[in-house]
Amino acid sequence: MTVSFTPARIKTELLSGLTVALALVPEAVAFAFVAHVHPLVGLYAAFIVGLITALFGGRPGMVSGATGALAVVMVSLVINHGVEYLFATVVLMGIIQVFAGIARLGKFIRMVPYPVMLGFVNGLAIVIFLAQLGQFKVAGPDGAPVWLTGEKLYLMLALVAATMAVIVLAGRYLKFIPAPLVGILVTTAVVTVFNLDVGRVGDLASIAGDLPKFHIPSVPFNMETLTIILPYAVILAAIGLIESLLTLNLVAEITETKGGASQECAAQGAANIVTGFFGGMGGCAMIGQSMINIESGGRTRLSSGSAAMFLLAFILFASGAIEQIPLAALVGVMFMVVISTFAWSSFRIMHKIPRSDAFVLVLVSAVTVISDLAIAVVVGVIFSALVFAWKASRRISARAEIDEHGRKVYSLNGPLFFGSIESFADLFDPKTDPGEVIVDFAGSRVLDHSGLQAIDSLADKYERAGKTLQLRHLSADCRKLLKKAGSLVRASEVEDPRYGVAVDYGHTFDDENDAKAAS
Repeated sequence: MTVSFTPARIKTELLSGLTVALALVPEAVAFAFVAHVHPLVGLYAAFIVGLITALFGGRPGMVSGATGALAVVMVSLVINHGVEYLFATVVLMGIIQVFAGIARLGKFIRMVPYPVMLGFVNGLAIVIFLAQLGQFKVAGPDGAPVWLTGEKLYLMLALVAATMAVIVLAGRYLKFIPAPLVGILVTTAVVTVFNLDVGRVGDLASIAGDLPKFHIPSVPFNMETLTIILPYAVILAAIGLIESLLTLNLVAEITETKGGASQECAAQGAANIVTGFFGGMGGCAMIGQSMINIESGGRTRLSSGSAAMFLLAFILFASGAIEQIPLAALVGVMFMVVISTFAWSSFRIMHKIPRSDAFVLVLVSAVTVISDLAIAVVVGVIFSALVFAWKASRRISARAEIDEHGRKVYSLNGPLFFGSIESFADLFDPKTDPGEVIVDFAGSRVLDHSGLQAIDSLADKYERAGKTLQLRHLSADCRKLLKKAGSLVRASEVEDPRYGVAVDYGHTFDDENDAKAAS
């Protein structure tokens, strides 16, 4: 989709970027606290990762930054080894992601089934919602967080509800400014004018700082360091890519555009390499901020790139003003993100889709909330694959008939692979079959080595019974597998007049030669 940069479009993109930047601040600070690092470490990551992926990522308009999914993995590394090891890990994480992009591994995101995508969206919406509940707590007498009560709780809830109401109304009647930005500005104005005693961004931490400085991680460059950081780097790289690619697919579906998965992998990797050398905690795509950008009208790299630049401006010049924004306004914005992100249609279709798909949807949502996104997606894909394999294993069948030469012809239908080999073997009866048997694969495909072994075992059974087995109508990919199998299937037992197969060792006729021979 080509977007013309008219003055109106540029204004929309910049205002959308400003809205995203405002929402990024408390998120980056909160995730820095989760990872036990200084707030600026999270803010620098949000700026650097956000800017590089905005410029070079595979999905214009998608927003990246420091995320909670990565922060929870970093905790033990920082506590046990220190923040310098975190920076080294982020660099190695980025290198792994760059290689994933070069190897074009991003294309494998298409293997994620739709129920897993729905579960990912619902689970992440719940995670975003739960993350906002922390803003309803304050430090107690002993320093431990306690829930707001009484008037402070009611005031917080009222401001959150007011922000959400303003966003809804602004979305209907104000088209020249993003609705979330209107909600933030109105709530901030009300709190400032009436001097309401509510939590503000500055209560989390000061966001004032300088430009990030280049810094080589202060860790020993030896194998011991590598053994420490490599496991974390692999996990972080996997989580970052999975969350980024699923967010890319979601945004692409909403905007009805296409995104470059492998390009996004490489961009995420480059961003994390740079972040690690400039004192950032690393990051990946953020579905919440991406949704804010999309809903605010952001569609190009200008919106996500300007969000990163606005964030840097907050750190350098406008920290005092940003710190006065009430947390209730940002919580209201994120609650609206939760409402728009959650796939409410999943409740409507739950009883209409197969039970296995419904189970996967609920399973992925639950694991995302309980554990983390990467584990949830892997669990969902594995379960879906097992269900598919089970169903496919029951689809192989055969129609048996005797041809004019007295030969018995088995016409197969369905895939032959590890899950269906038992059903395949049960289709034949070498003891009672005539002396010459033909297996016609016109309606079947040999998918793996287990299928080849099943054919070889069947051939051995007929040979021991003193009978001849021939194979017909193998597709090109099946013939390739048979050729690679070598001694598993003897070439003299393969007969395929339509497609051409090996008729003697080391020699294969193509379709044209076979056609001439047949004529």
